[in-house]
Amino acid sequence: MICYNCGATLTHNDFCTNCGADVARYKKIVSTANLLYNEGLDKARVRDLSGAIESLRQCLKLDKSNVDARNLLGLVYFEIGEYVLALNEWVISKNLRPSKNIADDYISLLQDNPNKLDVYSQAVKKFNQALSYCYQGSLDLAVIQLKKVLSLNPKYVQAHQLLALLYINDEQWEDARRELNRAQKIDVGNTITLRYLAETQNILDMDDDAGYPGGGIELKGKRGASEGGRLKKDAVDSYSSPVLRKETKTATTVLNVAIGIMIGIAVAYLLILPARISAAREGVDENLKAAGEQLDAKTAQITSLEQDLKIANTQADKLKEELEVYIGENGTMTAMDSLLSAVNSYLDNPEDMQTVAEYLDQIDEATLESTSESFTTVYNLLLSKIGTDVSAGYYDSGMKAYQSEMYEDAIKDLTKAYSYDNSNGDALYNLGNAYRKSGDIVNAIDTYNKVIEEFPDTEMATRSQQYVNELNVD
Repeated sequence: MICYNCGATLTHNDFCTNCGADVARYKKIVSTANLLYNEGLDKARVRDLSGAIESLRQCLKLDKSNVDARNLLGLVYFEIGEYVLALNEWVISKNLRPSKNIADDYISLLQDNPNKLDVYSQAVKKFNQALSYCYQGSLDLAVIQLKKVLSLNPKYVQAHQLLALLYINDEQWEDARRELNRAQKIDVGNTITLRYLAETQNILDMDDDAGYPGGGIELKGKRGASEGGRLKKDAVDSYSSPVLRKETKTATTVLNVAIGIMIGIAVAYLLILPARISAAREGVDENLKAAGEQLDAKTAQITSLEQDLKIANTQADKLKEELEVYIGENGTMTAMDSLLSAVNSYLDNPEDMQTVAEYLDQIDEATLESTSESFTTVYNLLLSKIGTDVSAGYYDSGMKAYQSEMYEDAIKDLTKAYSYDNSNGDALYNLGNAYRKSGDIVNAIDTYNKVIEEFPDTEMATRSQQYVNELNVD
């Protein structure tokens, strides 16, 4: 354990032996955090993933920099299908410990497989759509959507739970138990799963008890009362006249017919109508499923076209950049035009070196480095023909500007004078003076050092060294 204040290793004392900070409470917090981490690890090993998440969250509340806890929490999230939460924990862990962190492998596992990452993303989107269907009351659509979610991500515990809840609402108890058992295999200690499973099992147990022989409620009557009732009925039948018995028989027949009609209606209502409703619902479900599949196909096609368009736009931008290199303001084509113009001007009038120099000035040094060897050879040859004379011209104009204290113009012309003739030490030395006079100390020192390096054992080098010393002292 290290000190939170200075980073020194702590001893058994309640204070840091290096900086003297009070670390008694800090030790308790870190120890409690480690205890919660070990507790979460033990729960994860027995697949009590919900309990592991709770313990690890408590651990991170006490010690946010516990990288091992974050990595384990990410693994637990990954195991229950919460890939976004898992990636979030691993990214935080990576930021806390950039090197020698196993979170690198976990992140690469997802990012190196874009197809799988896209599948996980689609599963999350479909789950959110299923929730939206539930809020809207479209429970059948929610069931279809959740089945698609679980086909993409079978470990998504929340999807199993929501699908089971929809089955419970529809009284499909066996289907609900199946989904809850699948969720329990992933996370054995999830309280929501256990509660739903207990309710479902209770209903199924009650149905089993009702189907047993002799099950249900047994109705028992009193023997005396039954016999008494039969005696009264026999007495009435014995003393009734033939007309009365005929009317009673007719009424009984009508009553039986009415009861038969009512039974027929009840049978039609209870057996035939639900079957037709179920068939109609299945037809609607099939149509909705087909429409959903067509929509998914169209969405995938649109996504593919968008990716193709993005790639095409990227390639177009790249081609534009490459074209700019050739035909831009400082491109290869512009440089070639400038060089051809300079050569043509020199051939027409070798004495007009200033015009040739103006064409050569249009060629950027960066462009010159990216051109062909033949281009560079012609450029250097032409430069050697006019360099000395052009350098002298720029040197004269630069010194006039320097003497007139127009230092910016002097710097511009003296720079060109030296670029056309690298042996012109006076141009380089006076360029340093112009920088110094203009207050540009950094460039002045750099220029004087260049004089000392390229023209050693000269008076210019000696004076340059003196100026460097003075400027460094200032």
